[in-house]
Amino acid sequence: MKIATLRRRSEVRPGVSGVARLDRRTSRLATRLNPGDIAIIDHVDLDRVTAETLIKTKPVAIVNAQPCISGRYPNLGPELIVAQGILLLDDVGPDVFAAVREGTRIRVDGDTLYIGEDPVLTGTVQDAASVLASMSEARTGLSAQLEAFAVNTAEFMNREHDLLIDGVGIPELSTRMKGRHVLVVVRGQNHAKDLKALRHYIREFKPVLVGVDGGADALIEAGLRPHVIVGDMDTVSDTALGCGAEVVVHASADGRAPGLLRVQDLGVPALTFPMSGGSEDAALLIADEAGAELIVSVGSHADLTEFLDRGRQGMASSFLTRLRLGSKLVDARSVTRLYRSRVTAAALLLLVIAAFVAIVAALSVSDTGQTYLSSIGDGWDHLVNWVQDSFS
Repeated sequence: MKIATLRRRSEVRPGVSGVARLDRRTSRLATRLNPGDIAIIDHVDLDRVTAETLIKTKPVAIVNAQPCISGRYPNLGPELIVAQGILLLDDVGPDVFAAVREGTRIRVDGDTLYIGEDPVLTGTVQDAASVLASMSEARTGLSAQLEAFAVNTAEFMNREHDLLIDGVGIPELSTRMKGRHVLVVVRGQNHAKDLKALRHYIREFKPVLVGVDGGADALIEAGLRPHVIVGDMDTVSDTALGCGAEVVVHASADGRAPGLLRVQDLGVPALTFPMSGGSEDAALLIADEAGAELIVSVGSHADLTEFLDRGRQGMASSFLTRLRLGSKLVDARSVTRLYRSRVTAAALLLLVIAAFVAIVAALSVSDTGQTYLSSIGDGWDHLVNWVQDSFS
């Protein structure tokens, strides 16, 4: 009996297995994932930021109820996931949320999801070749997406024109931004690298530091303390919320703010900002309305593909927000290319040499100084003689 038990334990089932963690909201799921888990998500057109968030938790597999690449545009998330060697089972259908319970140990083998020995659902396994093929096909959908974007932008402008033109509804903060630089940090692509590259700029200009949701934690990880936190409050930590920053909860256009309850439970005072755009756009509009001289964005979307990754609603909000800010908004990477610390290493070396020459000159013209210089010269002679004697 004991030998049979040991044999059963030593059997290696094909595929990968792990504890199931599932949530229809991927950002919320990421806070519960542990290395070796299997993430079950419900995300059409998996974007880069979401993929990077999942990758950091080191799951052995990701199971998506929806297609990771729908063909509307070439989204960037699936390519990152398969490049990390994480198994990606795609388009298993919404029934997975009824078939699998949180914390159940499941297994993915090929295109099938198992609980124990029982097959539950099937999907499509994505690998580098299939993702590349899907991305090529999706590029043909760009023109249709851009046409839809134009229509959606007009609708968004019509709905939010008072906010975008006159700033109606933008909360007034106690944190002073007028005439200052403002650094808006999103936990996105290369945010940690960009923050590191900006350390001299931050030290010299002392910008107001604004963290957008998890961007507040990114600032803390970089050794900085955010002055303002803006967001839905779903990916920011309790530690960041308790750091003393002014908190603005991004609410939907109808005023619903699920994140407000969490902030209030922590005893942190907060303002609300209802708008139908994203939290990043809310932070940018707050800084602009407050009179910021320059707004530097970290971890934000830069090129067309990343821009499309936000979806139609996000595209319209981002486009019109950036149109309002104009040249006041610059990307962190542009700042690091243009900015150079005013005190270079060469300048510091010249300063040290000049100071040394000045000290020697001052000593040489005084009696006490000449005595010191003579003592130093005698000491140097003794040292040279000792070295010569040692090697003779």
